[in-house]
Amino acid sequence: MPDSRSLTFLLGGARCGKSAYAEKLATALPAPWTYIATAQAWDEEMVERIALHRARRTKGWSTVDAPFDLADALRAVPTGQPVLVDCLTLWLSNHMLAENDTDACCDELAEILSAPRGHWFVVSNEVGFGIVPDNPLGRRFRDEQGRLNQKIAAVSDRVLLVVAGLPMQVK
Repeated sequence: MPDSRSLTFLLGGARCGKSAYAEKLATALPAPWTYIATAQAWDEEMVERIALHRARRTKGWSTVDAPFDLADALRAVPTGQPVLVDCLTLWLSNHMLAENDTDACCDELAEILSAPRGHWFVVSNEVGFGIVPDNPLGRRFRDEQGRLNQKIAAVSDRVLLVVAGLPMQVK
């Protein structure tokens, strides 16, 4: 990547390898790297998932937990430092469940991501490939996630779709 500032957006289904691929891209750049995690450990299974993600990261990573304040976490990262945000799907879920103004949150995030201060990598689920959810909350989430993904793709320099661990360049 010749420019020292870029936004790469990685989309894919659950367990497709998008996070691992994003980590590979980030660690191809000089350390230190910042990992901004949006997950919340509500139950034992999520505790285990978070532990597996942390164990995969090598020395050189610093982790920032930002289940809600993602824009502020991005503002706090030193200029030029590679950043990996994992993931927008959980971040949006957190805001929806807290009944926050998701439109305002998503607009603020898109604005911050439109001007990265280093190589930034953002992971999100592509939720539009599956079945139509059978309940209003599920349908609202699918719709809002789709709109958020479109906003972030529009401001991204590069968009990758990861399928079975293999990246395909979309933009």
